[in-house]
Amino acid sequence: MTGEPTHGMTYAQAGVDIDAGNAMVETIKPLVRATRRPGADAEIGGFGGLFDLKAAGFRDPILVAANDGVGTKVKIAIETGRHDTIGVDLVAMCVNDIIVQGAEPLFFLDYFATAKLVPGIGTDIVRGIAAGCRLAGCALIGGETAEMPGLYDGADYDLAGFSVGAAERGTLLPRGNIVPGDVVLGLPSSGVHSNGFSLVRRIVERSGLSYDDPAPFEPNRTLGEALLEPTRIYVKPLLAALKSTDGIKALAHITGGGFPDNLPRVLPDAVGIVIDLDAIMPPPVFGWLAEIGQVSEPEMLRTFNCGIGMVVVVSPESVGAVSKALDLGGASPVRLGRITPRGPEPVTFEGRLAF
Repeated sequence: MTGEPTHGMTYAQAGVDIDAGNAMVETIKPLVRATRRPGADAEIGGFGGLFDLKAAGFRDPILVAANDGVGTKVKIAIETGRHDTIGVDLVAMCVNDIIVQGAEPLFFLDYFATAKLVPGIGTDIVRGIAAGCRLAGCALIGGETAEMPGLYDGADYDLAGFSVGAAERGTLLPRGNIVPGDVVLGLPSSGVHSNGFSLVRRIVERSGLSYDDPAPFEPNRTLGEALLEPTRIYVKPLLAALKSTDGIKALAHITGGGFPDNLPRVLPDAVGIVIDLDAIMPPPVFGWLAEIGQVSEPEMLRTFNCGIGMVVVVSPESVGAVSKALDLGGASPVRLGRITPRGPEPVTFEGRLAF
């Protein structure tokens, strides 16, 4: 019947604010534009992101894709209200997996899901994503923000990232010529990176500390700030070393599973790897986690990076050139071990972690 008031339901009443999403897109456009690179203008708002491989300088490319999240590290960002670096972690976890195959990360897309979109929080998250993209030299060409009341509670949100890179045909890593006598270098991590945070959070509970308390291992920062130190992005120094030398045979990103699970992924069946734990200088956070959690050394090595976020396998004659290139890029490599004939275990350890 015409003229009578209606009581129809709206999307906003159901908890989804389209206007807030549109406002956030406008706010983040300058952040996204700052990630432009050859091949992508880094504009958002279309239905799909575009990338021109020819404009990026590739002749016969193989594409390499990776996706990842940041795990329960996001809970610490939520509980501390610090959202401006978790996006760096998101990018790092994807692009570090692309560079290990000898590929250059080209572009990135994100997925941000939450119960209720708070534009300031969303903008901070994208600010971190854009910063990570600049560090990796890749363009942020798209993303998705999803408001899902009823699936997420309160201030909870989750993040996923997707990146694509490319390498010229015939240049992908690992190479099949890894042999006993090859040298293993390690690139220091910035801290815990983005693995093992379900255990980290349990250890914090056991400690009785608040995330606002001074970090026992870094008193000039709060515990929350220290634990949110973003994952190091190794792309630019490794790309420089790959382009200036031909001695890198394999790279391994030390993420979930630590040394025992990640190193065998790049080794031929006939060889193993020996890691000298005495060569590692773990950041103080790892000693605190091991002490408060009473975590054994084998458990530490399989859960955390323990101070080495990337492993580089190099031919002996190229160690000097590769190390120099990595040093120039700020990666500060350490001589971490050697390739050996395969024994009962693919990865063995000498020495002890100096917590």
